[in-house]
Amino acid sequence: MESVHEDRVFPLLGPTKKILGMQITRDKQKGVLQLSQAKYINRVLQRFNMGDANPVSTPLASHFRLSQEQSPQMEEEKELMAKIPYASAIGSLMYAIVCTRPDIGHAVGVVSRFMSYPGKAH
Repeated sequence: MESVHEDRVFPLLGPTKKILGMQITRDKQKGVLQLSQAKYINRVLQRFNMGDANPVSTPLASHFRLSQEQSPQMEEEKELMAKIPYASAIGSLMYAIVCTRPDIGHAVGVVSRFMSYPGKAH
């Protein structure tokens, strides 16, 4: 069976630049194919009021420890945390992990352990 080159199948469309919200960048000379979810990540940051957060090179530093003791103890804090869409934020980050950001997998895995009863530290 003869393979069909992409340009012959869709000559007017050109190479794909975006799929499922991911930006596609190609450099055939260097043999590079990149996927980016920068717009999606920025929307997620804005949605959860983290648009002004500073980037870090290590998503979860080794000295950073989370525990059940950091879950809400006082009724006031419980009510405050009930208004925070913690599970939704975790879900948004999990989508990014699967598509383009496996580097944040460990950090998201750690914070997802507290989804049922998150505190401010989480």
